[in-house]
Amino acid sequence: MKKRINILTLLLITFIINPNFGQEKESPTLIRVLSFNILHGATTENNLSLDPIADIIYETKPDLVALQEVDFNTARVNNRDILSELAVKTGLTSVFIKAMNYDGGEYGEGILSRTSFFRIENIKLPHSPNNEPKAAGFVSLVLTSGDTINFIGTHLDHLSDGIDRMQQATALQKFTSELKYPTILAGDLNDTPGSAPIILLEKSWGSSYNKQDPVPTYPSNKPKVKIDYILFYPKNKWKVHKTEVISDSLASDHNAILSILELKKTKNHD
Repeated sequence: MKKRINILTLLLITFIINPNFGQEKESPTLIRVLSFNILHGATTENNLSLDPIADIIYETKPDLVALQEVDFNTARVNNRDILSELAVKTGLTSVFIKAMNYDGGEYGEGILSRTSFFRIENIKLPHSPNNEPKAAGFVSLVLTSGDTINFIGTHLDHLSDGIDRMQQATALQKFTSELKYPTILAGDLNDTPGSAPIILLEKSWGSSYNKQDPVPTYPSNKPKVKIDYILFYPKNKWKVHKTEVISDSLASDHNAILSILELKKTKNHD
């Protein structure tokens, strides 16, 4: 009897010192994000097998995927629905975002997700009249944790003069004022860390890469420059757990990047 009283006394003292004693610690909300320019679905050997791309998606186990250079029903991919095929191969849900008509079909961005979307929007980005149209795919979704977030997948202009690219970055930067929920932006931004478009975006958006040692993503066989990114907004709502470049010279001319982000339990915005 005395021993039982001592145990109860010890437990009482422990609870007074630590009121959370015996309660399970809340698990962090981690989101695995993959960005991948897939070379319209062809490999670097010009093989239209989607298995190398699907293998990377399957093996990295992302919750959200932003795909660039996605063909839909074009002649160069034999009129195939590349994104839907990848969705079936990986078990993810998909949405295609058209940037322009091309080669008898359409060309643009693809988004894959483990959960469904309750909002989908095609954001047309500014471009010069004779240059390639660009778009950003915007989706809103509820995570399995119950948190609501936005996800944006995009592909900015590649031309060396940077005029369209800067206008497109400016449009995305202005769009942040409309964001109601925490947001992740991923894609091929076609510019290097420290360039004007990236500096502009990073005024509001946090970046998942190491700014002191950015790992190059392009070209995949001998990477020399970083032009693929995963960003997040607002900065104080997110924590970067890990970012890695997935080296694979067959699946595409770009290497994919994977970031593991934590959605922090705070309510304040920057």
